[in-house]
Amino acid sequence: MVTDKEGYIHIIEYLTEHLSLFENIESKSNTHVTVMEKIEEELSEQIITVCMQNDTLTFTQRNAIIREVDSIVYDLEEILSAVVNNPITTDQLAFIKEFAILIKNLFDSEINS
Repeated sequence: MVTDKEGYIHIIEYLTEHLSLFENIESKSNTHVTVMEKIEEELSEQIITVCMQNDTLTFTQRNAIIREVDSIVYDLEEILSAVVNNPITTDQLAFIKEFAILIKNLFDSEINS
């Protein structure tokens, strides 16, 4: 659906261009929320929004979207493996929110094409 599209490759490239946000960070965060927890939360919120905005999606289409999101989360776990269990910083959270919106936009484009 989207992970095999050029737009997804561009989003992953965007992530790799911003890996410095996740490297050599001494956590000054007061939170116990990890990078991975926020990735999962933000992507979930965006995908729920996609499904709510497209109430004509069939059960099969919704399942395909969920499988795609699982694949995206796996990719992110691989790319960010060294930091997924670290407490999240404010800058990382802002990036993850933006990243999740970009993923939502990919699904929106695919559904509406």
